[in-house]
Amino acid sequence: MDVILIPGFWLDASSWQRVTPLLEEAGHRVHPLTLPGLESAGADRSDIGLRTHIDAVVEVVDGFDEPVVLVGHSGGGTVAHGVVDARPDRIARVVYVDSGPVAEGDVINDDLPVEGADLPLPPWEAFSDEDLVDLDDGLRSEFRARAVPQPSAVATDPIRLGDERRYDVPITIIACEFPSRLLAEWIAADAPMTRELAKVEQVNYVDLPTGHWPQFTRPVELGQTIAAALAD
Repeated sequence: MDVILIPGFWLDASSWQRVTPLLEEAGHRVHPLTLPGLESAGADRSDIGLRTHIDAVVEVVDGFDEPVVLVGHSGGGTVAHGVVDARPDRIARVVYVDSGPVAEGDVINDDLPVEGADLPLPPWEAFSDEDLVDLDDGLRSEFRARAVPQPSAVATDPIRLGDERRYDVPITIIACEFPSRLLAEWIAADAPMTRELAKVEQVNYVDLPTGHWPQFTRPVELGQTIAAALAD
């Protein structure tokens, strides 16, 4: 399969570099993306919003003759969901890495501190303990050194969805900082954050216990888990 890897906030295509070989060994063609505004710290992010990122991935999807797999980490999962809504007949599966589909009108995160058009990587104290599991000092230094400010509007723009065929596309949730049993409990309780997920017809859950950035903390296991999801 052609597998499109969509990074989360502050990250570019290189953030998948320890995961990509595992997918290639499984026989897949892997396409890690750098989304608009993440090309460099000095990139112009003033006119980049969530729709810009969705449209950029849609353009990549349209370049393939056959349906593709989307893998979205964190905020990249919201981008992936927007692409599924735009091209439900072109997506074979979506793998959400510590993320999931969000509902019409929701935003990724409007609580993060922004600096104009930029959303810099916050200090580690701003994250929860669950986020930072296994992210040791060396990995934190590596992450901060590679981090690029996120276009702030990507975090705060509400997602716009319109094609209910998105619910027909099978998905896999790789649950990291919170176990999948909690997702099941939240769905049963009709929690707002899982209402869109509850409408998807076919969902597989896989637990990969670690923090919010498994591509750094457990890259081999993440690659193997994604490959297994595609084999299924």
